[in-house]
Parts: sequence; structure tokens; C-alpha cells
Amino acid sequence: MTVAEVIFYVIAVVTIAAAVGVVSLPNVVHAALFLILTLLGVAAFYILLTNEFLALVQILIYAGTISILFLLALMLTRGAQQNLPIVPSGGQWPIGLLVAGVLLVALEVAVLDSSWPRDVGEVTIVSLQTLGSALFRDWLLPFILLAVVLDIALTGAILLAREGDEEEA
Repeated sequence: MTVAEVIFYVIAVVTIAAAVGVVSLPNVVHAALFLILTLLGVAAFYILLTNEFLALVQILIYAGTISILFLLALMLTRGAQQNLPIVPSGGQWPIGLLVAGVLLVALEVAVLDSSWPRDVGEVTIVSLQTLGSALFRDWLLPFILLAVVLDIALTGAILLAREGDEEEA
């Protein structure tokens, strides 16, 4: 077993454990933190595949933006203060486990029965400088607009949360 395989298995165990934490923890804020850890684990897989750009995008967009929007929704709905359980109670667990098992078997059969290309031919390697210049040359305006929209949403959530605190006091 090579060092890369050991690193892969360690990252896989941590990522799967974090994903289980996302769906099984009753505290929504803790589940959001485990979601960030899960998304960072996926970014680590991209680094192992020597695709640093996708790892960077995974960290910036998913681990950063999605997590901020999730916590923003918590602030707006005051879900963190209500401490509502996100774990389903009742007879839903056996059915969910059965469906997850069937899906896992179906995915394994699909992967093992498919004919993956063994030789992909010549691969074009694009540097981060080329991608960065394309991002800030061709996609600069959408990038800035997205940042402004997210900043406005975060500011609005903070103002709404503060107004709710002043009304309660």
C-alpha cells in the first residue's frame, strides 16, 4: 500500500464520518460545521487527484459560500435558538437505511459493470495563472456581483436579527 493510498483512506474515513455527523446530529449548528468538514474532505480528494483548481473552487464556493448561506438561514429563522432536532424520529430509519443500501448496491453494480476508459490520451494541463487570468478577465463582473449580493444578504440578516433582539428586550 502506497502513501497516497493511506492518505486517501484516512481522508475517506474522516469525510464519511463527517457526513454521518451532518445527518445525525440534533444541533443544526454542529451539523453545519460537520458539513464544512465534509466539503473540505472532498477538496482534499481533489488535491490528491492533483487538481488544485477544483480544490480551491470546492473550498471557496462550497465550504465557504454554502456554509455561510446555511448559517445565514439559521440566523434568519432563529433555528439555532429553537434547538429543533433534525434527526427524524419514528419509523423512518429502517426505510431510509433500506433505500440507502439499495442505492449503494446499484451504484456499485453500475461502476463495476461500466467500461471505463483506461487510456484517456493526451491531457492538457492548464496552469492556475491561466485560470486566474480568465476568471478575473472574462468573469470579473459576475464574480463581483455575486460578492455584492452575498454581502447584502449577510448585512440584511444581521439587521433583521438585531431588530428581533431589540423587540424581545
